[in-house]
Amino acid sequence: MNRVGRHPVLQCCLLAALFLVPRTFLLSQKVTRIEIMNAELTAFDQKIGRDARKLLGNVQLKHEDVLMSCDSAYFYPATGSVDAFSNIRVIQGDTLTLTGDLLHYHGNTKLAEVRDNVKLVNKDITLLTDYLNYDRTSQLAYYLGGGILTQEENRLTSGKGYFYLDTEIFIFKDSVIITNPDYTIYSDTLRYDTRTEISYFYGPTEIINEERYIYCENGWYDTQQDISLVTDHAYLVEAGRTLKGDTLYYEAEQGFGRARSNVELIDTTENMILKGNFGLYYREKDFAMITDSALMIQVEGTDTMFVHADTLRSLQNPETEEGSRILKAYYRVKIFRPDIQVMCDSLEYVEADSVFKFFGEPVLWSEENQLTATHISVVMKDQQLYRMYLTGTAMVISRKDSTKFDQMRGKEMTGYFTDNKLTTIDVTGNGQTIYYAEDRGIIVGANKTFCSDLVIYLRNNKIVRVNYMKKPDGTYYPLEMFPAEEALLADFKWVEQWRPLTYMDVFRWK
Repeated sequence: MNRVGRHPVLQCCLLAALFLVPRTFLLSQKVTRIEIMNAELTAFDQKIGRDARKLLGNVQLKHEDVLMSCDSAYFYPATGSVDAFSNIRVIQGDTLTLTGDLLHYHGNTKLAEVRDNVKLVNKDITLLTDYLNYDRTSQLAYYLGGGILTQEENRLTSGKGYFYLDTEIFIFKDSVIITNPDYTIYSDTLRYDTRTEISYFYGPTEIINEERYIYCENGWYDTQQDISLVTDHAYLVEAGRTLKGDTLYYEAEQGFGRARSNVELIDTTENMILKGNFGLYYREKDFAMITDSALMIQVEGTDTMFVHADTLRSLQNPETEEGSRILKAYYRVKIFRPDIQVMCDSLEYVEADSVFKFFGEPVLWSEENQLTATHISVVMKDQQLYRMYLTGTAMVISRKDSTKFDQMRGKEMTGYFTDNKLTTIDVTGNGQTIYYAEDRGIIVGANKTFCSDLVIYLRNNKIVRVNYMKKPDGTYYPLEMFPAEEALLADFKWVEQWRPLTYMDVFRWK
């Protein structure tokens, strides 16, 4: 007797196995089996495959929840596949319809390959292409030879496209273009969520409409709300201004923009650039703010002015016609321009008047002269220095040598410029001067004079003459007899060490 016959338990197990294996196989076949629902003519054709059937006329097939129809088809039961021809229609559920001229369907893997005049409709989305593969298992439809997708007013074209039907997300690659009555998008790679109508960009991208242009290499755009967040070499152009930053957020309907890191706002009409690491922009208010290493660069003819402060604000002047602006800078302000430098706590520039106003212990340097006052105003004309007004303990100091200083002090001063050089200063009220006399370039004495009003004349920014206008009261001291305690006027403060000598020095505070 064989060993199996000796063990009834083992024999029962083998019989059970023999019973279960074909049942499992049949269940598997049932899951993947394709049913022929209709055909006007059916014939076996051994030339094309074992047990292959040729189906003609109003062919209808079913695989699970998918219905397929065509004019003719070859059905391969052994492999569970179908080749269908002409008037292809694939319907899945009540949302997806797929049509084309040719179909090769793999029943075992649930992969449909549709070719020529392909059209996929899913809810409000229509996709047109000549090459489409649809994997029912992963719910992925994709094309590799160019396609067109439409959804309401949006039309998208690309070289390659991948549509995940379960999440309703498209991924497009190669020459991606989205067109809409309100905008056009060009991108290298784009992910599009059809439910939210948000586009995500990967690679060089342009968003264009009649009012603005946006460039980035990463980010997203909400096509419904007209909101975008873009990064990587991102910039926005609108109304003659360009906004740059590592990250840009923009709400087009509100006209609100926010920029972070390496921010630049370029105003070509004003020849002005605002730079920093954080910025805000309001289109309707015509307002911009830059902070965190804020810097303004103003091109004025052949000269360039650099202004640094903790915060810079540029806004529309409410008291003038549209286009006139006000610039405000605060705190720790420094200005560098080849012919003039300034340090103060805050400033205001009124474009309509071409006036700079400096507040908070302002110091102004013009060549060899240091000017201080409670408030200083500088008037520009044709982008040139024109007038300067000092009020409240006004003082002009210039170094004579390492220990001696020419000094002029008064209640108010008015400075006059010619070709951006300070040529005359009128002193009004409580005038005081210390002026060193020279003989053949050698300092020989000092004049200390009190006079209500006086006029200072300069040549090449050096004091060459002082006219005392009303009853001067002065004393001339030979140099060796000039008392040291008389050598400095009240409120004297020489701060040359704080003076910016290059545009980079504006970032150095005291």
